Amino acid sequence: MSLLQFSCVSTFTLSTGVPVSSRVSTKIQQLLNTLKRPKRPPLSEFFTDDSEEIVQVPQPDPNTPRPEGRQIIPVKGEPLGVVSNWPPALQAALARWGATQGKSPALTALDITGKPLYTLTYGKLWSRSVKLAYTLLNKLGTKNEQILKPGDKVALVYPNSDPGMFWVAFYGCLLAEVIPVPIEVPLSRKDAGISQVGFLLGSCGVGLALTSEICLKGLPKTPTGEILQFKGWPRMKWVITDSKYLTKPSKDWQPHIPTANTDPAYIEYKASKEGTVVGVAVSKVAMLTHCQALTQACNYCEGETLVNVLDFKKDMGLWHGAVMNRIHTISVPYAVMKACPLSWVQRVHMNKARVALVKCRDLHWAMMAHRDQRDVSLASLRMLIVADGANPWSVSSCDAFLNLFQSHGLKPEVICPCAASPEAMTVAIRRPGVPGAPLPARAILSMGGLSYGVIRVNTEDKNSALTVQDVGHVMPGALMCIVRPDGPPQLCKTDEIGEIIINSRAGGTMYYGLPGLTKNTFEVIPVNANGVPIGEIPFVRSGLLGFVGPGSLIFVVGKIEGLLMVSSRRHNADDLVATALAVEPVKTVYRGRIAVFPVTVFYDERVVIVAEQRPDASEEDSFQWMSRVLQAIDSIHQVGLYCLALVPANTLPKTPLGGIHISDTKQFFLDGNLHPCNILMCPHTCVTNLPKPRQKQPVGVGPASVMVGNLVAGKRIAQAVGRDLGMIEDQDLVRKHQYLTEALQWRAQTDPDHVLYVLLNAKGVTVGTATCVQLHKRAEKIAAALSEKSSINTGENVVLLYPPGIDLIAAFYGCLYAGCVPVNVRPPHPQNLAATLPTVRMIIDVSKAACILTTQNLMRILRSKEAAASVNIKTWPTVIDTDDLPRRRPPQIYKPPTAEMIAYLDFSVSTTGMLTGVKISHAAVSALCRSIKLQCELYSSRQIAICLDPYCGLGFVLWCLASVYSGHQSILIPPFELESSVSLWLSTLSQYRIRDTFCSYSVMELCTKGLGTQTDLLKARGVNLSCVRSCVVIAEERPRLALSQSFSKLFKDVGLSSRAVSTAFGSRVNLAICLQGTTGPDPCTVYVDMKSLRHDRVRLVERGAPQSLPLMESGKILPGVRVIIVNPETKGPLGDSHLGEIWVNSPHNASGYYTIYGEESLQADHFNTKLSFGDPHTLWARTGYLGFVKRTELLDASGDRHDALFVVGSLDETLELRGLRYHPTDIETSVSRAHRSIAESAVFTWTNLLVVVSELCGSEQDALDLVPLITNVVLEEHHLIVGVVVIVDPGVIPINSRGEKQRMHLRDSFLADQLDPIYVAYNM
Repeated sequence: MSLLQFSCVSTFTLSTGVPVSSRVSTKIQQLLNTLKRPKRPPLSEFFTDDSEEIVQVPQPDPNTPRPEGRQIIPVKGEPLGVVSNWPPALQAALARWGATQGKSPALTALDITGKPLYTLTYGKLWSRSVKLAYTLLNKLGTKNEQILKPGDKVALVYPNSDPGMFWVAFYGCLLAEVIPVPIEVPLSRKDAGISQVGFLLGSCGVGLALTSEICLKGLPKTPTGEILQFKGWPRMKWVITDSKYLTKPSKDWQPHIPTANTDPAYIEYKASKEGTVVGVAVSKVAMLTHCQALTQACNYCEGETLVNVLDFKKDMGLWHGAVMNRIHTISVPYAVMKACPLSWVQRVHMNKARVALVKCRDLHWAMMAHRDQRDVSLASLRMLIVADGANPWSVSSCDAFLNLFQSHGLKPEVICPCAASPEAMTVAIRRPGVPGAPLPARAILSMGGLSYGVIRVNTEDKNSALTVQDVGHVMPGALMCIVRPDGPPQLCKTDEIGEIIINSRAGGTMYYGLPGLTKNTFEVIPVNANGVPIGEIPFVRSGLLGFVGPGSLIFVVGKIEGLLMVSSRRHNADDLVATALAVEPVKTVYRGRIAVFPVTVFYDERVVIVAEQRPDASEEDSFQWMSRVLQAIDSIHQVGLYCLALVPANTLPKTPLGGIHISDTKQFFLDGNLHPCNILMCPHTCVTNLPKPRQKQPVGVGPASVMVGNLVAGKRIAQAVGRDLGMIEDQDLVRKHQYLTEALQWRAQTDPDHVLYVLLNAKGVTVGTATCVQLHKRAEKIAAALSEKSSINTGENVVLLYPPGIDLIAAFYGCLYAGCVPVNVRPPHPQNLAATLPTVRMIIDVSKAACILTTQNLMRILRSKEAAASVNIKTWPTVIDTDDLPRRRPPQIYKPPTAEMIAYLDFSVSTTGMLTGVKISHAAVSALCRSIKLQCELYSSRQIAICLDPYCGLGFVLWCLASVYSGHQSILIPPFELESSVSLWLSTLSQYRIRDTFCSYSVMELCTKGLGTQTDLLKARGVNLSCVRSCVVIAEERPRLALSQSFSKLFKDVGLSSRAVSTAFGSRVNLAICLQGTTGPDPCTVYVDMKSLRHDRVRLVERGAPQSLPLMESGKILPGVRVIIVNPETKGPLGDSHLGEIWVNSPHNASGYYTIYGEESLQADHFNTKLSFGDPHTLWARTGYLGFVKRTELLDASGDRHDALFVVGSLDETLELRGLRYHPTDIETSVSRAHRSIAESAVFTWTNLLVVVSELCGSEQDALDLVPLITNVVLEEHHLIVGVVVIVDPGVIPINSRGEKQRMHLRDSFLADQLDPIYVAYNM
């Protein structure tokens, strides 16, 4: 007894003691197996992130700079001076100036032209604030109820052009002891970050909003005139604070002004890197102390004039404009700056202002507009505070501004950069200098060092240096440390960049309503190198990155939220913007609007730059700019860009003051809503962590060792067998079944009027039927016509050119009656002769057809002028029109001498574009029909419905052969009729109460897409599919699980059983290997690991595991069929659940390829192959498909455990990339999920590059959105870099009649430049 036999014979009993072979009901069997299975491990064990195995971790560079200094010592600000007449609270200062200096100006607002609109005096500010406080506390509700209580939160909604109304509201709230939450005016439902502001208002419990009458009129309204409910906002009550609506308090009412304590005074909003909006609560004492510290640091004097260009609602614009020092603030709104960029300089000149509060962009705009103004003087300024002095481009802005305006009286020592953040408030500010004293030093740092977080003076290349100016000293009364930005707050070394943290009474106290976030930001205790806390006092994280320079000067090099961590190196978004701006963007970039953000793709952050393109920029300018930016960023920052996109001007989401809303822009990019007009992807240069390509190892283990290894491991050889075809006892049946021609004659004699075929049109009306005798007589007429032609001999090939119908069937049997070999060919498409006629011509030439049988209509087409344009019509073989043949009978009906003779040729174009014809013998025809009859239990009283193309493979067999053999009635539905009446097939199933139906994937897809929303309509029309027992998809590919499932789900509503849909599998060498029959277990689904599949291995995983691929069994193995899984290289058999080529042995295998030049070697290899080890005698046919067999826990009809065959894909189609094997359909599935506008996609390789072609079903402005999303998804899910993305119109990807993509035709069209694409992106 050989090892092989031994392993199969040993009895197998379950641990429960029930022998498998005994007839146990399937359900009990499944229950036993479930009990027998080991308990599943907890989920955490399944879904371990396997990035360690996948990602190529770059080896650390030994030359990486490391910090070498000592541990930093906390830096102390000067003590906060004690001032005798310091007010106990900020409101007390306002009360004092309102009473004693009532006529003194507090605030001047400008109109849009930059001229003063009104001036609010301290007296007016005080009286109006008191009126508002009184109204808020006493006059909002009805007499008895008080709507607002001290401590409630109130939103302040005022436009940036109206500082006066805002000041009254802000101080009115402080006097009423309610907490103001200033926010931006919502302009529309779609404002950038609008729902996040709603989150802030909700978390602060805001139910009331104060606004001005004009502002309220401008808010978006519903048709009934109510204010729109903004997305994510709580319900709000709106209160107008214009003077005329306020109530004057009674004489005895005075606002309560307690000494400042730690209760919140106001809440300032802050948007984080991810776009979430949080509220930083500032306590009353912090607000007061901060004013005191600013007064001391900036040396403010009573009554000075300050010009403020910043947003007065928050941040520096709010802090410096406070009423503490009776300063006169002139507020220059953003709108004025847009219209007249020099307006703030003119205000300084006219009002002899002592202090100006600006940002770098204001310096830049003033310089650009400077030509318009000769006679301005800035000599009055003692401080020009640059609020974003921490920006990388602030140095050059300050220098250039000084250069230009020094001749206008600007003194170098008045420029005071400062650094601040909502959490820590003012961190540091440069004090106004003494005339003539040396200016502070600059730091020229190496960009390379910065990316590793260390400070190195740049000595080599001038380009890769970053010049930073100091932002002065720490604020009075504060203590500062620098800690590592990631991990525990460990103190940095002196030459290390870290996050600045501050301990001071003048800082934010918490993120309101978010205790977890608060703890990490406002209660940080720094630790030393050993992780030991250095004290008890809590610090606040400022969100600023920097270091302490010589003389305790503070230098800031960036913000935490602008940090990009690429391959564990840090880059600053602002630095990258600065570099991009330095590449003369004048021709290309609109108003310098550039956004930089990271996206995480394949386990690392990737840099994306998006810029707005000027309307007049040419494509050439844009591409030149983009390629120069790539080079500049690569050489200066040593980081690769992943994507550079240009979008039309003014299309990026804006922040309230006109900047770019980064987190919304990033979301638009990831959602595919950015609509770029130019895009450049460079994944090849910047993705450096891909796994190493696999090197194929020489096979040192022979097939015999593999087999023995499997046996030792207790694995069986992977094979599966259909049930026995059985012996035919009755001689009568033998005669009847030897040849199909005899079967038809027998039926015509014994049951002449039995209807075999019914043909339906688009309306569902019967347009043709054929009884047994009618079919026989029509076949005789055609045979007579053929035998009359002296040019046609027995055994010659005859092409059948017919639309799907009964004529085709009659012509097929006519050929057999005449002893000719029919070759069935799809007729050319009359509207597309140029594409379809050459294939017809090719099959006619290759098959050396002696004549063509066709209809009158098609005969005219073959000889038409249009046909002559694409083929030579003069050389057609004899054409016989079978429409009106005379009623003649042939002299005799041909009977082949042996069953091994060829019955017909089956031609088909494979998905790789190969035209192959196979020879099908009479014996194979009988065996195949018999196998299908057994599997599907077909007999005369049965009815089946067929909606398939009848030109090749199993579709042809079911359409033309099966009914004549088994006697069942076939209802024929030509698939092209569904194009005009999509519900035809399903309503036919319902009308005729069909139990078994056969269709193709294209039909299924047509129904899913065309009827997806119409199931209710079908129901109303009485369509009921509960009669359908099996709906089999005829295919030569891996089952399309998603399509089958969505079809089942959709039509469940009209009674379709979830178990009905299954699939068949055939190939060129054997037209039908699997077919889900009427008995046997339901098709099962397994989940395999995609990574293992690429290595030609099968690893079964749980459903939902990352990187898992669901595979459905391809139907049950047909009777008489044996399947074995073989290593395609060694030709040795493989074990259970191993991936290999599917080989098949069966009496209905094709006899070989029909080759003109008799390439027998090719034929022998595919049709008569032996295993290299194990069973050397059986002859197998190689299907060319990869798959595996898995023994399941289910029982088949004979009570044995069922072996399921899973088809993974065609070997010819697989893509070899990076030493791994990919199946195109897997990549295409990922691509189709990437964006809603992708209709269909196909992939192929071109010189080692992966090309993705996607059909765009949305508008053309979506076209370029697809490029990054396709690149991302293929990189994430398949670890491949896409080389070329081609976006085309719908319908460009060629699909054959079986619904399979013709990827090679597509590739040829791409290489011949015939696709007419919407866009082609070559990824760099």
